[in-house]
Amino acid sequence: MARKPSRRTAAKSARRSSAGRLAPASAPTTDRDKIVAAFLALLAEKPFEDIGFSDIAGRGGVTLTQLRSEFTSTLAMLAAQIKATDRAVLAADLSDMAEESPRERLFDVLMRRLEALAPHRAAVRSLLRSARRNPALALALNGLAVRSQQWMLTAAGIGASGPRGVLRAQGLAVLFASVLRAWVQDDDPGQARTMAALDRALGRGQRLAGFVDELCYIPSRICRLRPGRRGRGDEDYEEAAVV
Repeated sequence: MARKPSRRTAAKSARRSSAGRLAPASAPTTDRDKIVAAFLALLAEKPFEDIGFSDIAGRGGVTLTQLRSEFTSTLAMLAAQIKATDRAVLAADLSDMAEESPRERLFDVLMRRLEALAPHRAAVRSLLRSARRNPALALALNGLAVRSQQWMLTAAGIGASGPRGVLRAQGLAVLFASVLRAWVQDDDPGQARTMAALDRALGRGQRLAGFVDELCYIPSRICRLRPGRRGRGDEDYEEAAVV
């Protein structure tokens, strides 16, 4: 059974929810920002697959030429929003997490991520529904999520490079998706349901950590048995983790 969030962590999250909510985003000024804002507004109203370029241009007040100059697809627009969310979390002051355990630090970082996503809850709900119906979309979203969760792990002071980091990020992407499903249905201002779901998810991840470490240890042992190959292989893994 997953433990309840610590009093300290839960209290910090509650304080941020009541007094530290992110300030409302300023009105978009660049074409790129207008396009992303229009896409998210439409996503809150209709399925991902039903959103067309003309719809986005009309909602955003830009021409199709301007839209084409900024983005090649709706998936690229989504990637831009995910990157903006990453930046919002990374820009926060995380110095107060130094004395916490890795699990509590990650809990804190992911709660900050949910705060950054709060203005787009309806869009996230719609996207989750579309992903359940569309395996190709789900696969593409997973790729974006893994890259994003590498940054979240790094923000929490947890290794996110190399094969271990990629596996950790993949596992965290799956776990966070389950948290998002609880979050989009959680109307409680205190977010008790969301925090409980996140704590359970991190508990599952913590139990799997030993297995992941062992899984990553096997290739390294094989590489040591093949002189002259280990260095290049390790470099390849490092490059693959950040591409």
